[in-house]
Amino acid sequence: MDGFRSSDHDLILRCLTDDVVWYIHGHRTTHGKGEFDEIENPEFDGSPDLDVQRVFEDGNVVVVTGEGQGRHRVNGLFRFAFNSLFTFRGDRIDRVDSYVVPLARPVVVVTADVGLASHLAQTSAASPRLTG
Repeated sequence: MDGFRSSDHDLILRCLTDDVVWYIHGHRTTHGKGEFDEIENPEFDGSPDLDVQRVFEDGNVVVVTGEGQGRHRVNGLFRFAFNSLFTFRGDRIDRVDSYVVPLARPVVVVTADVGLASHLAQTSAASPRLTG
């Protein structure tokens, strides 16, 4: 995961078999190290922030779940949940199944300062420039 967090292509590629297949379900499939090395999406700035929340291992499969976020060049913040299954052949990854689910943007609540609102109401009533 450190390689993905830092976009360290060499670190990522050293973990893969030459014939690795990466299924990003509903999006695309890459075949081999050459295509895997082109994983950066030009529509995003920098590396994603990944928060690994769970890791499960069963035989030659490791499952990683978590949440992440990246910065889309046009649409801004992109938050997502992810689940990736890494299947190993020996000590290298030969298959990755990834599921990415977009998450809603965080809601920002702005509250008015009651004292400020009261002051503005009084000021606007006393000033013709503020009342129009």
